Amino acid sequence: MRSRSNSGVRLDYYQRIVHRLIMAHQEPVTGLFPASKINSHAWIRDNVYCILAVWGLSMAYKKIADQDEDRAKCYELEQSCVKLMRGLLMAMMNQKDKVERFKMTQNPLDSLHAKYSSKNGQPVVGDAEWGHLQIDAVSLYLLILAQMTASGLQIVFSLDEVSFIQNLVFYIESAYCIPDYGIWERGDKTNHGEPELNASSIGMAKAALEAMNELDLFGARGGPASVIHVLADEAHKCQAVLQSMLPRESNSKELDSGLLCVIGFPAFAADDPQLILNTKDAILSRLQGKYGCKRFLRDGYRTPKEDPSRLYYERWELRMFENIECEWPLFYCYLILFHAFQNDKLAVKEYADRLEQIMVRADDGTLLIPESYAVPHDLVSNEYQQPGSQPREVVGRCPFLWGQSLFILGRLLQEGFLAVGELDPLNRRLGAQKKPDVVVQVVIIAEDNEIRDKLTEHDLHVQTIAEVAPIEVQPARVLSHLYTYLGRNRKLGLTGRKSRDVGILSTSKLYSLKDRIFAFTPQNIDFEEYYTTRDPDLLASNFTTNLAFLTNNWRHMLGRPTITLMATHYMLDHDRIPLAMIQTMRKLKSGYINGTRVMLGNLKDFLNTSAITDLSFLGSTEDGYPDRLHPDVQAYLEEHLLRSFSHRGMMTLHGGHLRPRQLRRRMSCKGAIKKTRSINVDSDTLGMEGPTTLTERRLSTVVPPQWLQSSKANNVSGFATTQEEGPALVIDPLIRENIYPIDPHHSRSTIERRRELASQQEIQAIPKILIQRHRTDTNFADTEVEELIAMLRETENLEEQGDILQYLVDTQGLDFNTGMLEEGCVVTVRDLLKGLYEKACQQKLWGLVRHTAGMLGKRVEDLAKAVTDLLVRQKQVTVGMPPNNEFTITAPLPEVELRQLIHDTYGDDESTAMLTQELMVYLAMFIRTEPQLFIEMLRLRVGLIIQVMAKELSRTLNCDGEAASEHLLNLSPFEMKNLLYHILSGKEFAVSSVARGNLSIVSCKSSRVSKKSQIGLGDMDADDALIATIDDRQGQWLRRRRLDGALNRVPRDFYSRVWSVLEKCQGLAIEGRILQQSLTQEMTPGELKFALEVETALNQIPQPEYRQLVVEALMVLTLMTEHNMVPSLGGIIYVEHLVHKANQLFLEDQRKVQGDAMLCCAKSKEGKDQQAASGMLLCGGAAYICQHLYDSAPSGSYGTMTYMARAVALVLDCVPKHGEMECVIA
Repeated sequence: MRSRSNSGVRLDYYQRIVHRLIMAHQEPVTGLFPASKINSHAWIRDNVYCILAVWGLSMAYKKIADQDEDRAKCYELEQSCVKLMRGLLMAMMNQKDKVERFKMTQNPLDSLHAKYSSKNGQPVVGDAEWGHLQIDAVSLYLLILAQMTASGLQIVFSLDEVSFIQNLVFYIESAYCIPDYGIWERGDKTNHGEPELNASSIGMAKAALEAMNELDLFGARGGPASVIHVLADEAHKCQAVLQSMLPRESNSKELDSGLLCVIGFPAFAADDPQLILNTKDAILSRLQGKYGCKRFLRDGYRTPKEDPSRLYYERWELRMFENIECEWPLFYCYLILFHAFQNDKLAVKEYADRLEQIMVRADDGTLLIPESYAVPHDLVSNEYQQPGSQPREVVGRCPFLWGQSLFILGRLLQEGFLAVGELDPLNRRLGAQKKPDVVVQVVIIAEDNEIRDKLTEHDLHVQTIAEVAPIEVQPARVLSHLYTYLGRNRKLGLTGRKSRDVGILSTSKLYSLKDRIFAFTPQNIDFEEYYTTRDPDLLASNFTTNLAFLTNNWRHMLGRPTITLMATHYMLDHDRIPLAMIQTMRKLKSGYINGTRVMLGNLKDFLNTSAITDLSFLGSTEDGYPDRLHPDVQAYLEEHLLRSFSHRGMMTLHGGHLRPRQLRRRMSCKGAIKKTRSINVDSDTLGMEGPTTLTERRLSTVVPPQWLQSSKANNVSGFATTQEEGPALVIDPLIRENIYPIDPHHSRSTIERRRELASQQEIQAIPKILIQRHRTDTNFADTEVEELIAMLRETENLEEQGDILQYLVDTQGLDFNTGMLEEGCVVTVRDLLKGLYEKACQQKLWGLVRHTAGMLGKRVEDLAKAVTDLLVRQKQVTVGMPPNNEFTITAPLPEVELRQLIHDTYGDDESTAMLTQELMVYLAMFIRTEPQLFIEMLRLRVGLIIQVMAKELSRTLNCDGEAASEHLLNLSPFEMKNLLYHILSGKEFAVSSVARGNLSIVSCKSSRVSKKSQIGLGDMDADDALIATIDDRQGQWLRRRRLDGALNRVPRDFYSRVWSVLEKCQGLAIEGRILQQSLTQEMTPGELKFALEVETALNQIPQPEYRQLVVEALMVLTLMTEHNMVPSLGGIIYVEHLVHKANQLFLEDQRKVQGDAMLCCAKSKEGKDQQAASGMLLCGGAAYICQHLYDSAPSGSYGTMTYMARAVALVLDCVPKHGEMECVIA
């Protein structure tokens, strides 16, 4: 026998270790690893990590296999891997029904089990007895399956198994919005069994989706049927959410060492080098210890303070685990691999040395990795005083196979037996490297010759659908239907892909099917669905956004993206091609648009450079004819080719020729739509709420806070109407319903709901508002339905038709038969509304479009998806008008429930309900493209945003609230998006008037313009618009506070700083809600759950500008704690006291210097006399704070911060009243 080379001897040494420590434990029947000698459960995650060392060693042997025995060893090791991976596959395939159910329900009880019996692969605990939903475990399995298959192992044997794995891909593809129990199987760290969104699960799923895409599971021997397909958009959504979460792990865990497997080996899921570095540094600085890393802050597992008799923790006891959490050597193994892949030899050596010092030596001298190190019972108090000073002892399993396996992999890399590329045959590690610029190919196709000729007039040469043949162009919904056939398997009872969503990345590829080639138009310009697609400006703006999105996110794909656009008759505006479209197309011709490189051309020219995917899964493989199309698909395509882009006839209301014009009876149906409106601007009662038109009277109760009620306060009545409504009325709440006549058809449910609301409000300090709509329907009292329908035929005015139809819907319902006939069919009110909707769309009467769309129950583009996009980026969304009708959405909801919820919140106000949906979609667009706009905003309160938009319009146009809300609802979708952008970004804007009375929002770029606000709202018939300018400096701080308050913006690190204030006092009271000190026992400063608690308290404050002053008061308190001025802040601090005290000090100073406030609040010593009859301040300041204080800058000797600081010194007992103190706030 030839002598072994040194490397061979060394490998034999590792082979013995792997055999003794790992393979000896592998069950001979199933191939699974039990958790320990006494526990036969096999966890998916641990099993996959265990086998990695075996796989690595097999590849090391393959390279030096010069002797038969080496080849034999290599084969034995490889088959051990195959045996384990197939054992897990069989265990999961036994639960195929759960996979099928989970695709629909996403219920944790329907998830695959996280662990199985290592003896027979059967379940070992019930569905509800364990936190089974662990998306990272299934994802890790798929990722390693892909890597092993790419390295040449044959793990999957049959096409049925391929179908099952395709369904596992569907199982994990929504990971970005499914809360699970995560890598530590705990969910929320209190271990109460509440799942949460975990960055480690999302990252692992993203890696698995990318690794599986276009992978042939039969390796080099496979064909089209064994290829796995992944929609690129699903992987991208996981990527985007991961990007927004890192370095945070979840709501309750602000950091987790488990993220090391996401930013490094095996997932390599983060693409941004800076983010990878930040995450690693955060883990090292806050979780690293002498014996490894802590899993997360306040992790009680196996600490001496943990009560082993119960699974969960009490919320208050989490604080006890601080600084004594167990340290896990496992994470040093991850760090060694992380730096080995970065080729950083020094760091690898440093962690290898650290690891060697803490490993345990077995009797035969083998180095073992223990599970974790804990502080011994008797040293706990010393460790509390001086964290990291005490020696620790081993707790848990030893060897810990998960860690041992990664340790051996690290050793093989360090000694050069493996190259990093061999552990990563799919090259995932290169994801963070810079890519060349993407060129987006754009194809414009005309619907027919007429449109083509119109485009030719503008020197734009395009092809028609007929000329593009044999390439076929279809809308995105056809692609989404074809994808439902993917992964179907009758034998296994699997029904294919459930989600109907195909994003822009998927529609930017070309698809081949047998000998046909398909191109698909993007989903978000599907005309059948959404009214926003009728606005050419918005379409053009969304299109350029899509181009930029493709440039940034076209990764891991061969070929260039190709966007196909249809120019259809729908797009024509009065038979002309809209200017916005022409301008965009001209920019496309130039080769650059908004910094994106584009190429405009014909489809056939792009065939060689485009990304092309084969839709081979549409064959009838199960029936034995893989080369023939599935009969259902065949039928669907044939039917669809005929009608994909055809028109549908539109109903029109004929009339106007029935009687001579002058004889027509004019009956007033006027204002029926206006009565449904609920946006409010004028009042100052609540900063936002107040009286609007007379048809919609509102009662609001103003109860002054207790500390303002002096003896004189008895003169101010308990229930007072706002000042415009005349003298105060004192009304018994129970008979309130009968003050005004109520239309008998007014829905009872809203009145009952209001009653419940009234009964729920027990806290006196919250100003109450009861909103109620009343229709005084005397106009219509004698009007018979026939006459209304006659009027409807006669009138040409769409607004009037809208009012009549609104009345008909209110009294008769949508399906009322109007008695008219169209082509022999009965015409219902619904049909008339559809006709009106179409006409309003053509004439661009957006207010009417929104209202009729709401009445017809039309949906806004992908509402559920938009809300999910906001939620998964850790932003909560509220709908409805604060304070009483606001509803917070904290978890993704199905489309139907969402629309019902919005509908319930706004009652009859269809226009605002539609606008809410529209704004949610725009917010989601912005958070996808410009996430920096949302920094330090936790909740997006859409109702408040709508009110602020109306308020801004009323300020800029100098008009009253009712006119402003009309203008708001009549803005085109593009201008609405534009206005929202200006409000989010805080940019100054002006309004200019365009043709037909439409408003246009323009940025004020130069500082000169921003001082003056340009208003162009001329006489609607006159062409020359009247330009008026007003000095805008006064009111700018009030406006800014109002905007920040409505957007819930807070200063940087605000919540963690409030945490430090809370630590030093017994509680903070805000608007009747008390934040208890015990919150600091449960939550860490950077925890999202804590931030949401603070946010909920602040959201009790209805007036946005008042909310901002409360935030400023809290900031002054944080300065007190940060500079350690006092050891403790005492009992419960009432934050509003501070604000009101600051207001008193401000008014005293105003009297001394005869300032602006002398005109209102500072007139007399007793501020109480200055309240108007309504209990309001004369200057209209919200919550009894002078308007002039709201309008003061924060800094300066008359700044709000100065007064807050003085108020803190006066109100808090803990601040010494005498003696020298260093002043922090200069």
